Amino acid sequence: KECFSKYVLHFFFFFILVCDPADVISTVEFNQTGEFLATGDKGGRVVIFQREPQGEYNVYSTFQSHEPEFDYLKSLEIEERINKIRWLPLHNPAHFLLATNDKTIKLWKVSERDKRAEGYNLRDEEGRLKDLSTVTTLQVPVLRPMDLLVEASPRRVFANAHAYHINSISVNSDCETYLSADDLRINLWNLNITDRSFNIVDLKPENMEDLSEVITVAEFHPHHCHLLAFSSSTGTTRLCDMRASALCDQHAKLFEEAVDPSHRSFFSEIVSSVSDVKFSHSGRYLLTRDYLAVKVWDLNMENKPVETYQVHDYLRTKLCSLYESDCIFDKFECAWNGTDSVIMTGAYNNYFRMFDRASLRDVTLEASREVCKRRAVLQPRRVCVGKKQKETDVSVDSLDFRKKILHTAWHPKENIIAIAASNNLYIFQDRLTPNGHHNTPEIQSAPPKWQTQPNPPTY
Repeated sequence: KECFSKYVLHFFFFFILVCDPADVISTVEFNQTGEFLATGDKGGRVVIFQREPQGEYNVYSTFQSHEPEFDYLKSLEIEERINKIRWLPLHNPAHFLLATNDKTIKLWKVSERDKRAEGYNLRDEEGRLKDLSTVTTLQVPVLRPMDLLVEASPRRVFANAHAYHINSISVNSDCETYLSADDLRINLWNLNITDRSFNIVDLKPENMEDLSEVITVAEFHPHHCHLLAFSSSTGTTRLCDMRASALCDQHAKLFEEAVDPSHRSFFSEIVSSVSDVKFSHSGRYLLTRDYLAVKVWDLNMENKPVETYQVHDYLRTKLCSLYESDCIFDKFECAWNGTDSVIMTGAYNNYFRMFDRASLRDVTLEASREVCKRRAVLQPRRVCVGKKQKETDVSVDSLDFRKKILHTAWHPKENIIAIAASNNLYIFQDRLTPNGHHNTPEIQSAPPKWQTQPNPPTY
C-alpha cells in the first residue's frame, strides 16, 4: 500500500562512537537529476555520492573544499564549515558545484578520467622534462586505459565580497549568474567573473543602531531569471524583480502574516524568523520555514499563506528553556517532493515531518541508528503532551534537543530523501511494490494500523 511510513533505510553513512565536531554534516543537496548527492561538513569537506544501477548511493568523490583562515585586519577566525552547496545544471560529462563557507565561494569541477596519455616527446613516463639533446625523433602520444579516477579541481574562487557571514547561495535559471547572501546584503555574480559582483540588496542602515532585521536566506526563482526571494529575521519574505531596478531594496511583493497582538510574547519575533525558503518546482508557490511551522504561499496572494503546517506546536510551552539553551535559534530547512504535493522538514529528537498537501495529513518519522536498520521499515512516531496513550508514544518532556534534523533534501524526481543527523547521513526510499514499481508517499493511503491511529491533523 502507498504510505509515508514505508520508507526503508537505503544507505547508512558515518556512524562514529564519539562524534568529531568536524564530521557534523552542515548541508545536503541532490543534483538536478538526482544521480548525485553532495554533503558538506563542518570540517570543510565535500562528499559526493553516486547512485548505482541497483539503486544504492555509494561514495563517488571526497575532497577538501575549504580550509580555516584568519582575517588579520578584523582579527577574525574564518571557519572551514561548508554552509551551502549548489549544483550547476549538467552541460557536459563533468559536474560543477558551488560550495561556500562564511566568506569564500568556490566553483568545483568534478570529472572522471579512465585513460592517460603516454609517449610524450619532451617528458618521460614520470612527467619530468627530458634533456632536449636526447630527443632525436618525434612520436605521437597514445591514450592507454587506466583505473577510473575521479578528480575534483577548483575552477573559480569568489572571495572578498561579503563583510558578514554568507548564509545562502542560489544558481540562476540563466545558468550564467548566481546570488550570494549574508546578513545584510545580497550580491549577484557572473560565474566567469571572480573579482567583482553586483550588489542588488542592501539592508545596512547608515547607523547600525537602527538595524531592525537581517537577511536569513535568499533564493532565485526556478524558471524566471529576474525573480528572487529573500526572507528576514522579522518573519517577512520579499519577492524582488530585477527588471524594476538595479537595486532591489524596493520589493515587488511582501509575504507576511499578521500576528494577533493578544498572542504576542517575548519569543514571538524569534520564532517567526524564517530559516529557509524554497520555491516549488512549478514556480507558483513559496515554502517558508520558521521555528514552529512551515507555510506555503501563493505568489499571487501576499496577505496570508494558503497553507500552514505546525511542525512541533507542543514546544510552545518550552520556549523559555529552549531560549536559555539557544535551541530556539536553530535553523531548520524544508523541502518539496518532485511533484510539489508533499513537504518535508526536520524537528528534534532526530524526528522529521512530512505533510501531504492534498489530504492535509502528516506523519512523524525518526532517523536514528537505534531504530534504523538496512531495509527496515520506518514506523510513525507520536509526541504527546499529556499522558501516553501507547507505549510507543514519546513524551514532550523526554525529547532530546541535542538530536536535531536541520538539513534535508528530496530527490527531484523520485521518492528518495536524504536526512542529515549530526555526523550521520540517512538515505531513505519508498519500498517497492510486488510488481517492481515505487510507491507514491501519501498519508491517506497508509496501512490499516496507521489508518486506525492517525496523528491529529495539524493543518
